[in-house]
Amino acid sequence: MLRHENQELRRQVPSRPQRDHLDRLWSAALSRLVHRRRWAEVFPVTPATILRWHRHLVAQKWTYTDRRRPGRPPTGISIKMLILRMARANPTWGHRRIQGELARLGYTIAASTVWEILHAAGMGPAPRRADPTWRQFLTAQAHAIIACDFLVVETVLLKRLYVLVFIEHGTRRLHLGGVTVHPTGTWVVQQARNLAMELGDRIDSLRCLIHDRDPLFTTAFGEVFRADGLRVITTLPRTPRINAICERVIGTLRREILDRTLILGVRHLALVIGEYLIHYNRHRPHQSRQQRPPDTEPQPIRATAEPIDLRRIRRKRVVTGLISEYHHAA
Repeated sequence: MLRHENQELRRQVPSRPQRDHLDRLWSAALSRLVHRRRWAEVFPVTPATILRWHRHLVAQKWTYTDRRRPGRPPTGISIKMLILRMARANPTWGHRRIQGELARLGYTIAASTVWEILHAAGMGPAPRRADPTWRQFLTAQAHAIIACDFLVVETVLLKRLYVLVFIEHGTRRLHLGGVTVHPTGTWVVQQARNLAMELGDRIDSLRCLIHDRDPLFTTAFGEVFRADGLRVITTLPRTPRINAICERVIGTLRREILDRTLILGVRHLALVIGEYLIHYNRHRPHQSRQQRPPDTEPQPIRATAEPIDLRRIRRKRVVTGLISEYHHAA
């Protein structure tokens, strides 16, 4: 019976005692009071374990937690932010050029440290950072691009009308090519000639024309613009994002006027779009132009702290009352 009870206790209590750090400390300290030959009689551990604990105590004695770390002092957060700021603002500057600029400001830092900070932030060498991104490239070329596309409108009698629109990427100025029931290649060429006459001398600032692969855009259509020095770029099939700005302005036309009114015919549609073009080019703000309309200079900025006199704000309805414009009273 006693033997069976001992087996049950061994299953519940681990056969090897679990000692914490304090137990090891006391055992190692008391071992110096007992002769080494009697360690096996006094301590339940081997002599090698006692010696190992003692070596650990000696190592802890000569370890200083407040000792200064070897090597260079860490770089401050403000210096790192200044280095990254210089690298982003000056893509052609390498790590040595940035080091020299910091030295001119009175901050002494190694060139290798500047390189490590740039590398940790994911910035490559200066020649790679100097290359423009697609967004920067297209933004720089926007002033020389004009795009065109067709807009399809259904009338009240389910008659389909075709509208040819042009938009300048740089100024976001919108032009109406024409409205017709049966568009042909000859008609499209005539609209191109009308646009060239309307642009006048401003066409010399354009370099590229973008349109899709619609068969109505014939070779004669492209020759009208090539004669003025423009390069005609045809988009790939089923890639509307290549002509994204023109596709977006067509969506704007639908959301703001065409989806909110019933079109009776060609003359009605030309009148509605013509009125909307005046609003679009002279009043409607554009994010790409810092909230400026295409045909106006920067808007005067009024102090936000100045109280607004609501009685001097006038509302004007345009485009058959579908769109509102707000002006200050004279």
